[in-house]
Amino acid sequence: MNKLKSIVRDNILQLSPYSSAREEYYSSKEILLDANENPYGLLNRYPDPFQNKLRVSLSKMKKISKASIFIGNGSDQIIDLAFRVFCNPGIDKALTFIPTYGMYQVSADINNVELIKLALNKDFQIKKQGLKALLKNPSIKLLFLCSPNNPTGNCINKEDILFLVENFSGVVVIDEAYIDFSSRPSAIQLINSFPNLIVVQTLSKAWGLAGARIGIAYSNPELIGLFNKIKPPYNVSELNQRAACEALAKKRDYIKQKRAILNEKEKLVNQLDEMEEVIKVFPSETNFLLVQFKNPKKIVRRLQKNRIIVRDRTKEIEGCLRITVGTAKENKLLVNKLKQIK
Repeated sequence: MNKLKSIVRDNILQLSPYSSAREEYYSSKEILLDANENPYGLLNRYPDPFQNKLRVSLSKMKKISKASIFIGNGSDQIIDLAFRVFCNPGIDKALTFIPTYGMYQVSADINNVELIKLALNKDFQIKKQGLKALLKNPSIKLLFLCSPNNPTGNCINKEDILFLVENFSGVVVIDEAYIDFSSRPSAIQLINSFPNLIVVQTLSKAWGLAGARIGIAYSNPELIGLFNKIKPPYNVSELNQRAACEALAKKRDYIKQKRAILNEKEKLVNQLDEMEEVIKVFPSETNFLLVQFKNPKKIVRRLQKNRIIVRDRTKEIEGCLRITVGTAKENKLLVNKLKQIK
């Protein structure tokens, strides 16, 4: 914790956190006259501020201590809290590798933190040459690494991840939103070895709970305690906590749906590879494909006219669109419309 303290903002270390009524006493069996809640209604009580049932479920699933788990209102809240904990606005900096998830830049801008962006190589992997000196820069407090990466779809090489965690003097945040679709192991296994590591996952993708906004941070208990210290008192609603617990209890459904998505992805790759308009389908460890087209703008327009929406990524990667793997019916419609575009 001593080394961690040198990275944390001074005002955060000195902060006296808000103590909510339900933090002091959370129960549904007593007469609760302490939190100014309406005594009537189905959702009249404030939710568990620390999402204990959900964290217990995740603890058993991941085989990790409950004290090492933080639940956020989506991964985006966790990203924002990381900036708030570690980066002094207008002074400290953060680092990431592009192309990558756009919220790192948005959160940096909101928190008035300069985000240094280093380009990935042609294979969307990290260029390590000359990087070590930058990693030792004391003004760079955060490093964001998305793996599997969005929008490229690939995983970052494990040896490069270890290089970053071992050599960076600040806190490394590995965003694993798509890890459930990947054949690679999660970096969660590294958190006990590296106190400066945060691994972020979500229930939005493979677990099908994008509407519930459940993001998860795994790290050492001291760092998790800092997140709990500054988060809003009731950051995850009762409905969303219930939805998450119910989804985790139906692991058979999760496995079935994930298998269906991966099978559909394989079929979609084969079909896209045969199309004249397609230049390249990039390897993917996610539930989406990065596809380079000869005329991507025309593809987007024609698909939109047929009420099929894909993501234009041409500003980041030349000629590329990002296509999410849908149901068998949706994918068939997509392929048929693409074949009609000349």
